[in-house]
Amino acid sequence: MRKIIKLTIIFYLLINVLNISKSNENFFDKGLKLYNAEKYDDAKFMFERSLVFNPKDSNSYLYLAKIFNIKEDQKKEEKNLESTLLIEPDNEEAILMSMKIALEKSNYQKVKDLSKTFTKVCKKMCNENEEILKTLKNIEPTNNES
Repeated sequence: MRKIIKLTIIFYLLINVLNISKSNENFFDKGLKLYNAEKYDDAKFMFERSLVFNPKDSNSYLYLAKIFNIKEDQKKEEKNLESTLLIEPDNEEAILMSMKIALEKSNYQKVKDLSKTFTKVCKKMCNENEEILKTLKNIEPTNNES
């Protein structure tokens, strides 16, 4: 009798774990569909739900940052980009978005540091780094200026 109860409990726990992991994927996928349909508030909700089940989902943080970029909430965008980079330090898109924020804030040293990291990890967006560095060169104050 005890063996049957133990097997039933193990079976029940296994099914619940599988359902939780499957539901996490569904939340991210639903969020991505909503994001692509430009339903940003609904997408935000789905990405946040995805993070409840998997707090280490860097893609959910990245898409939340994109949503906050669209909503022009730079503080929340930056917070989500930092979370993305903590989980996945070589995420090209997150580094690039962080570089653009640092450039807007005139934090030239941070742009240079992120650029060095970006050149090491870039695979798809390498030309974006060159454009940011050109912009940085044009606006960075020189030592001769007063």
